[in-house]
Amino acid sequence: MPTIRDLTYELLRRNGITTIFGNPGSNELPFLQDFPSDFRYILALHEGVAIGIADGYAQATGRTALVNLHSAAGTGNAMGGLANAWNSHSRLVVTAGQQTRAMIGVEPLLTNIDATTLPKPLVKWSYEPARAEDAPLAFSRALHLSSLPAPGPVYLSIPYDDWTKSAEPESLRLLQRTVIAAGALGADATAALAARLDRSVDPVVVLGPDVDAARANEHAVRLAEKLKAPVWIAPSAPRCSFPTTHPNFRGLLPAGMASLSRLLEGHDLVLVAGAPVFRYHQYEPGPLLPPGAELIQITCDPDEAARAPMGDAVAGDVGLILAALADAVGEAARAAPKPRERPPRSAPGATPLTAERVLDLMDELAPPDAIYVNESTSTIEAMWERMRWEKPGSYYFGAAGGLGFAMPAAVGVQLAEPDRQVIAVIGDGSANYSVTALWTAAQHNVPVVFVIMRNGTYGALRWFAGVLKAERVPGLDVPGIDF
Repeated sequence: MPTIRDLTYELLRRNGITTIFGNPGSNELPFLQDFPSDFRYILALHEGVAIGIADGYAQATGRTALVNLHSAAGTGNAMGGLANAWNSHSRLVVTAGQQTRAMIGVEPLLTNIDATTLPKPLVKWSYEPARAEDAPLAFSRALHLSSLPAPGPVYLSIPYDDWTKSAEPESLRLLQRTVIAAGALGADATAALAARLDRSVDPVVVLGPDVDAARANEHAVRLAEKLKAPVWIAPSAPRCSFPTTHPNFRGLLPAGMASLSRLLEGHDLVLVAGAPVFRYHQYEPGPLLPPGAELIQITCDPDEAARAPMGDAVAGDVGLILAALADAVGEAARAAPKPRERPPRSAPGATPLTAERVLDLMDELAPPDAIYVNESTSTIEAMWERMRWEKPGSYYFGAAGGLGFAMPAAVGVQLAEPDRQVIAVIGDGSANYSVTALWTAAQHNVPVVFVIMRNGTYGALRWFAGVLKAERVPGLDVPGIDF
């Protein structure tokens, strides 16, 4: 019989995982010893960077990525990255080494004292096998669970002496398993939903990141064109699910109740696909929907469907449902939306360069299929107004709102998309959270273009201080850094 370690590597192979992202410690060495030649290990210099690279890679490939962390301390360092992965529905299996079983009870150094509780609530499932022989089943369960709806990170803590034990004969059955999620609507439900859309006088479509994740952008375009409906991107969206050059495109919705509701005024039906309803940020009391409007949500996440404060919800495969709806709805008789007015190109010559000028230059000079990973939080609105994103998978942003995502995620996206140029647009405040991602990019020859937007301050925080009327706040400037 193979060892637990050998069976686990074969299980990973059978599931198409031969890349491991991590920052190892002593508890992880028994798993990594005699590292298989058909695997590659992407080393990061901090666990937050490791999980960020894996997150970008998982989102760009649409497949599960494996992250190897070091016990409790390494897991703690990665928690900010886990928050992003959780909110992005990123398919991650996060493993952490645990002390040897012989000493766990006396809690020596590097014991993960309450391993299954530590990463919660930012994982779908957290587990430490009760015995070594259960580790292969735990890995199999983690691999499948990470991809089942709604996708997301899972966490395994494995005592380091488990790896050399012999696997049980019945564990070999795990190598042959497949688990498939079927989330299409039936014909009657699809027809009923299409009829509601057909009856609508003035519908509007709001798209979220799970449309892009499901590679359903083309179905969203077909549906919007047949409905002749304007298209907005859901607030705080970490991905772009609709071409910004399309005449139906309107922009990014604001993350406040009142302002969002105002922009949707006049529409009698709001169709939200692939997004929560809604991810607000600033507290801006107001109606959840404009008067006379009803809402339908299509989501892969049953929790998003259940917690929405208004409207009807359908939980299922976003791509399959959008494709079926695009086929089922009729061609609306109303006039198509007029294209939005794009801002004029910024004039050259001013120094220092304005953010708008930098964005215009990138838009002009970059390949048309370039991928942007953004963490210049004070220029988000300008990016959505000015950039031409036409292909799926053209934009990524940290879904949880914390900093430190974009530099490592850009490395992961570029590893997953070697034929497209990845451009990371990073604020000078943001860059310091994960600057060691540059080392990993250099060591593995990952040709990301990093653009630092240096204004010497936390610009988004300055804006929010104005919203909150918070005066004389310390810690908003970051001078003296020579990038």
